[in-house]
Amino acid sequence: MPVETLSLIICTYRRPQAVTALLVALRAQTHPPDEILVVDASSAGDTAAAVAAAAWSPDRLRYLHAPPAQRGLTRQRNYGIAHARGSIIAFLDDDTIPEPAYFAALLACFAAHPTAAGVGGLISNEVTWHPVTPGTPADHRTFRYHGWERREDYRWRLRRVLGLVSAYPPGWMPPSGHGRSVGFLPPDGGTHRVEFLMGGVAAWRSTVFAQHQFSPYFAGYGLYEDLDFSVRVARRQPLYLCTQARVAHHHAAAGRPPAFRYGVMVVRNGWYVWRQRWPDPPRRAGRHWWAISLLLTGCRLGDVVRGPQRRQALAEALGRGWGMLCLLGRKPARV
Repeated sequence: MPVETLSLIICTYRRPQAVTALLVALRAQTHPPDEILVVDASSAGDTAAAVAAAAWSPDRLRYLHAPPAQRGLTRQRNYGIAHARGSIIAFLDDDTIPEPAYFAALLACFAAHPTAAGVGGLISNEVTWHPVTPGTPADHRTFRYHGWERREDYRWRLRRVLGLVSAYPPGWMPPSGHGRSVGFLPPDGGTHRVEFLMGGVAAWRSTVFAQHQFSPYFAGYGLYEDLDFSVRVARRQPLYLCTQARVAHHHAAAGRPPAFRYGVMVVRNGWYVWRQRWPDPPRRAGRHWWAISLLLTGCRLGDVVRGPQRRQALAEALGRGWGMLCLLGRKPARV
């Protein structure tokens, strides 16, 4: 088999400190990328200076300042893809830190699954999982999967009580659109077949991009652009989540949209991807999509009382409500 070459694309916007931390972490990789492309949409030169200060060899690290027409997450990804040379093209969000064996684990998964179009990694620092002791009764506050359990967010517990939880496994989109993300797959050291990957912790065969690009519908920050891309690719080739490829996500605040706009995007972008995957869902599934959307909006309103970020919660809830009202009048056009 030919030796795979690995390109890493880091799309960034106004986060020079995060880019610096990520470039430092990449030096610790047991199998570092053959090339790293930093695709920057910032107008200032801080990120360019941070890349230059990293002192990688110019044939290994390239800085690409995205022209105005190529700014925004999906456009920057496509711009980076057009400049990448590897047979495997990986993406990392600029506010992530991969464990030293991250890329080695991804490449091993591709080798073990030669038909795979994409392989995703596991975010390791957002949820605490515990192995389930055999015979231990289930707790209504926890979610169990394949012998592991984690605490269940109150929103999921409400959905369970109301009969709004699908039986689909994590990483697959049910007809109602609202499924469990790959974050609900436990750190069991295994590999799981999935239908979608997280865009900032994923790698793809370069041949995929001859047929698919990240959609221009998702302007600016993106949000669910990775879900849209994944479900389109997964119609033809399998995707996998490799839990040995682990990354810490540190959620840099810079570059994120205002809370109201974010709330609108959650609803409209979520509807768009749902109907891309399920163009004609069963009527019951459609009712579930609306019921879950209303419930999650109500939960954000409840967060105004519970705190701590009350203003942000209120703005997001109002954005979600406005997004649903807009859907009643004008639904997103398919791109």
